[in-house]
This record gives sequence, C-alpha cells and structure tokens, in this order.
Amino acid sequence: MFYRDLIEYLKLSKLDYEDAVLNLLPMPNLTCTITLRDYQKDALHTWLQTRNGVLVLPTGAGKTVIGIKAIAVLNVPTLVVAPTLELVKQWKHELEEKLGLEIGTYSGEGHVLKPITVATYDTAYLRAEELGNRFLFLLFDEVHHLPSPGYANIAEMFIAPYRLGLTATYEREDGRHKELERLVGGMVYEIGIDKLKGKHLAEYTTQKIVTDLTDDERKEYEKYHTVFTDFLKEKHIILKSPKDFRLLVMRSGRDPRAREALLARNRARRIALNSQSKLQVLSEILENHFGERRIIFTEHNSLVYAISKEFLIPAITHTTQKDERAEILDNFRTGKYKTIVTSKVLEEGIDVPEASVGVILSGSGSKREYKQRLGRILRKKEGKLAVLYEIVSKGTTEIGISRRRKHATK
Repeated sequence: MFYRDLIEYLKLSKLDYEDAVLNLLPMPNLTCTITLRDYQKDALHTWLQTRNGVLVLPTGAGKTVIGIKAIAVLNVPTLVVAPTLELVKQWKHELEEKLGLEIGTYSGEGHVLKPITVATYDTAYLRAEELGNRFLFLLFDEVHHLPSPGYANIAEMFIAPYRLGLTATYEREDGRHKELERLVGGMVYEIGIDKLKGKHLAEYTTQKIVTDLTDDERKEYEKYHTVFTDFLKEKHIILKSPKDFRLLVMRSGRDPRAREALLARNRARRIALNSQSKLQVLSEILENHFGERRIIFTEHNSLVYAISKEFLIPAITHTTQKDERAEILDNFRTGKYKTIVTSKVLEEGIDVPEASVGVILSGSGSKREYKQRLGRILRKKEGKLAVLYEIVSKGTTEIGISRRRKHATK
C-alpha cells in the first residue's frame, strides 16, 4: 500500500530505479453518460482532489452512481470490493449497463479477471497476493467492513494508489473506523438524510410508540434484569462502551456467575423485544396503512416467524433460500405482496424495492442499523411521505437503546 509513496520518494530524490511491480490489465477508453446530481458532483469533486478517501451518503442517495463516474473519470484498471454476492452481482449489472463493457467477477462462484472486476471482500482477501499488482484503483463498497481483522489486509496488500470508500455510516461501534484513514484515506465528504429529504429522498416522519409489558412479562423481565444488574453492582462493573461489554462476555467464559448474569440479561431483553403488546400495536399500524408497501424489522428470527405466522406475512431471514428471497422481493416489487417481515438481512447489500412504511419492532442502539432501516423507505416518489415507526417497551433497556440511535439522520 506504500507503493505510491515509494515511487514519489524515488522521483523526488532523483534516484534511478527499475519498477517490476506493476502487471496491469490493458484498459479500454471508457465513455460514461451518467449525469450526477449537485451533491454527487460535490462528493466526487472533493474526492478527486486527492483520489483517496471515504464518501458518506445515505442509503438511496446514489453512492453506486458516484463510484461508476469515478471509475470512468480515472479510466484505469479497477477492482470494486463489495461485502456480499448480491452486491457483486448488482455492481456487475450496473457497470455493464453504464459503461458498456464486460465486467469480471471474483467470488466463491468463480474467477473471471477483466480490467474492471468486482470481488467480494472474502475473495479479495484470499486472492490479494495474486491480484495486488493488477489494479490502480480500489473502490470499497460498504467500506465500514474494511477495518475488520483480515479484510484490512486487502488495503495493505494492493498497490493501487487511488482508493475510494463508500458507506452510509462511517463509524463502527468498536472504533475501528479510525483505521480507514490509513487504509483508504479518511472521510472527505458527508451528507445526511435530512439534507436530502424532500428533493432527492422522500419526505419522512418518525413515530415512537411506547408500549407496556403485560403483568406476567413485567414480572419475568424484572426477575432476569435484577440478576444482571445485581451482578454488575456486586462486581463494581460499569458498562460505558461496547468494549466494556466485550470484556464482560470474555469474563463469562471463565466465571459461571458472569455467564449466569449475561444469560439473564439476554432473557430480559428478549422479553422486552418480543412483548405481546407490540404485536397489538403492529396490527393497528398495518390496518392504518392498508394497501401501502410496508417493511417490518426485528432483531430476532423467532419474532420474524411469529409475525409471519400471525399476520400471514412473507418472512426473510438469513436462513431463507436465495431463490425464495428473490421471489418474495419480486412479488413485493410488483405489489403482489404489500408487506414483508425481516431480521437483519435486508439492512445492507440487497436491492430492496420501494416501500413507504417501516416498523422497527426491535433492534440495537446502532446508528448504522437505524440509518439503513430508514433508508429502505426513502426512495423518492411524487407526493410520498414515508413513515418509520419505532415500537419500544416501557420501563426496559429498550428506551436507552432507542435514545442512542435517535441522532442517526443528521
């Protein structure tokens, strides 16, 4: 990754050198007729100043279009790296449509090398030694994945001097996003949902609905929650960050009391997330928005299947087969299905059809998760007002979780 710095140093020092590093693929002249919106032009122009760095734009704001335009402007051998096979296929389709040439792919399904190639993070990591000197431009989609252990090696082992990261959320809960400065270049452009709503994204409103646990649920919740909090008090443990929680999880591997406390915490949380009163509120929301396209988001698969069964709604989880998932989304796109329920699998890397109502029945305090869920209902349509409902259980840790994610749209 220091290839560019080394060449600059040798040139500035006026030293003779022989470069046996590059093994580039022959590049055709690209033509691209994409017209960028004003904010997309600003983002690309800012990135072109150094040709390194991360652009942060909301879901639905056209990050892919900016990436394709950047590839056309540079016109050098390019590797696009994406986290999922679905995204690899989407990039391949978009690039072939917009640039009019065959695009290579490197994934678990096979290896076809072309001047512009799209790869999964996994394959780019495994094949870094083979591919590292074949490209001058690295484009990382969903770049927040890059600082993960292992994936960082992609950035380290490729010589590509030009690097672009695309994401809707720059920060990571574990703080590793600080590594992006070294691997790709830091954040060079950011625009929030609220700046784009109305003109480029749909107008939207959010509603938080606080529900009560049933008497039995409250009794169970307090029992398990007390086991957890009593353990923290007894051991003088204060959980201020994800790191503190990870340390507690590690401790539970050797301390039976810590394990008991964590299990109790998980049981209490499950009661709050899956409260019966939430399903009553959900029923009312579905009735109030009859005929509109609606996506229901939950934390756990068990609640996905419970909702699917009770309301006869198609469900998508990580166990849903690829063909079945594609069929459900196609039927949702055409309007045959008006509602789908899902856990985390539709938050990233899948082209989800336009919807106007989102319902969060349960989730984490992650701003990224919240932004991605909100982004699923913001595709622009004339006269559309999107609504995102957040249903939380009163007097539980869910209230704090909801508070943590509330500034995600700025």
